[in-house]
Amino acid sequence: MKPFILAGAMLAIIGSSAHAQTIKLADVAELSGGGATVGTNWKNGIDLAVEEINAKGGILGHKIEVTHADSQSNPGVARAQVQKALDSEPYVLLGPGYSGSVKVTEALAADAGVTQIMGGEAAELTQAGDKFVFRTSFGQQSSMPKVAKYINDELKAKSVAVVWVNNDFGRGGRDVITKEFGRLGIKVAADISTEAGQADFAADVAKIKGAAPDAVFIYLNEEESARLLKELKRQGVTAPLIGETTLVGQKVIELAGDAANGARGHVGLTTDAPVALVRAFRDRFVKKYNYVPDHNGIKGYLAVYMVKAATDKMGKLDSKHIADTLHGMTIKASDEPGMLMDVTFDENGDIDRQGFLVEVVNGKQVVKQVLPKLH
Repeated sequence: MKPFILAGAMLAIIGSSAHAQTIKLADVAELSGGGATVGTNWKNGIDLAVEEINAKGGILGHKIEVTHADSQSNPGVARAQVQKALDSEPYVLLGPGYSGSVKVTEALAADAGVTQIMGGEAAELTQAGDKFVFRTSFGQQSSMPKVAKYINDELKAKSVAVVWVNNDFGRGGRDVITKEFGRLGIKVAADISTEAGQADFAADVAKIKGAAPDAVFIYLNEEESARLLKELKRQGVTAPLIGETTLVGQKVIELAGDAANGARGHVGLTTDAPVALVRAFRDRFVKKYNYVPDHNGIKGYLAVYMVKAATDKMGKLDSKHIADTLHGMTIKASDEPGMLMDVTFDENGDIDRQGFLVEVVNGKQVVKQVLPKLH
C-alpha cells in the first residue's frame, strides 16, 4: 500500500472514532431515602432530555451517555459517589439535588475542573467563588425577597410564624427570609425548627396556634411539607400558608390532598406555567412516566439542555470551557426550545428568568402572577 493511501486510511479511522465519541454525563441524585421524590423526578427529567437529544442526532453529532448514582439522601454518601463519578472523567457532573450534598461535593468538582449543574437552592452554594457550579433554579437570595414582598404587600401581614427544616437548605432559607422580614418590619412571632424526615408535626402546629400569626411561612422538604399541611388542617389553622416551590409542588399536592388547597408560594418552575413549551414538556413527561412531574423533573431536564446549549455555542466538545461559556450566557427558548424559557446565567452560576406566584386550588397549581426576569 502506498504511503499516502495508508495515511488517508488512518485519517478516516481517526475521524470515524472522533465522530463516534460519546458525551458522558455523570448524575448523583437522591434516588432513595428522604429525598427520593426529589431525585427520582430529577433523574427522569435527565433521561427524557437525553432521549430527545439523542433521537435528533446528539450534541454536535455525538450521542449522550448518562450514568446515575444514588446518594441515598446522605451528604457523606453523595461525596463518595461524586468522587467515584469524577474518577471516570465525565464531561459534566449533574446533581445532587439537596443543598447539603452539593455543599460537600462542589469543591471536588471544582478541583477536578468539571462543571457541576445542580439542583440545590441554598444561597451559599454560589457565593463562595466556585466558578464551576451552576443552578437550575433560583437560589434563596433571589426567591426569598419576592416571597417576603408578597407577604408584606399583598397579605399585609404584621407577624409571621416561620417553620423550617434544620438542614443546609432550611437554615439558608430561614436566614434570608427572616432578614427580609426584619427589613420590612414584619415580626417573627414563632421561629420553629423541624427535622428532615419528621413524621409528627402536632407540637409544631400547637406552637403556631399559640403565636397567632397573620401568616405562616413554611420551608420544608416536600414530604414533610405535606405532613405539616395535613396537621395544620387537622388543628384548624386558618392563617394564610405561604412558601416556596417545596410547599406547592406537584408531589406535595398529591400527598397532602385537600390540605394543600389554599397554600401559596413563589415557584421558579411549574408544569402549570402559562408557557407553551413548558406545557409540551409536561405532556411528553407524562407520556413517558405516567405521572405529572414537579419542579425537580424540570430542573433535571434543563440541566442536560444547558450542556447542549453551551456545547453548541462552543462548536466543539470542550469540557474545560463549558463553565466559561455558561457564565454570562443568555439562552433563548426560540434558539433552544429545550430550555423552555429564556434564561441568563450570571458570573456566580445563578439563574435569572421569569417566575410565578401560585395557589393550590382544588388540587391544582393555579398561576396568580407571572414575575418577569429581574434583569
